[in-house]
Amino acid sequence: MIITKSKPKEVFLRSLEGFERVFIVGCGTCATLCQTGGEEEVDAVANLLGKRTCGKIVVETPCDIRVLRRDLSPHLDVVDAADVILALCCGSGAQAIGEFTGKIVIPGLDTLFVGETERIGRFYERCRACGDCIIHETGGICPIVRCAKGLLNGPCGGMANGKCEAGGHVRDCAWVMIYKRLEEQGIVERFKEIRKVRDRSKKAEPQELRMR
Repeated sequence: MIITKSKPKEVFLRSLEGFERVFIVGCGTCATLCQTGGEEEVDAVANLLGKRTCGKIVVETPCDIRVLRRDLSPHLDVVDAADVILALCCGSGAQAIGEFTGKIVIPGLDTLFVGETERIGRFYERCRACGDCIIHETGGICPIVRCAKGLLNGPCGGMANGKCEAGGHVRDCAWVMIYKRLEEQGIVERFKEIRKVRDRSKKAEPQELRMR
């Protein structure tokens, strides 16, 4: 799930200065769950903009160009008449909207990370999308994200009483967590394996995946 947060109102309102017809696009999946771009949030922004809102829609998954085309096509006459589109979705969705419509797109949200949902309002980064997943070696815990230093071998000398030195020994050390998890799974011997330095060529930017 892509975790987003709303930009301060004054920030996107400043970005909208000079535009009189604003079309708002929300996201029916991730941003809805984050309460940043669902029906309620789109309606709230539309009310805030008042008469400047010329149209609005919540696209099921705006980052999927096929779904975006399906949901937005019936509204293209209104979109074409708009001066700008305000995107209440992740950065990928905002770029897809711009690509499909050719319009100026103003992001209303900041994209934070790929995360795990504990409950509504509590989201935690769990994947860095590094392109080289090794959680089968680390008890299902990603050290790149969970370790403050992104270490592939640990713990480091800054660990004390199972806590990480980053942030004042409050957060659990990822490598202590990994050890305990591997112990529970009966494969603690994997903890002793030395992992090589990350092959960062697997994360060459920009990325793409072509299945055929």
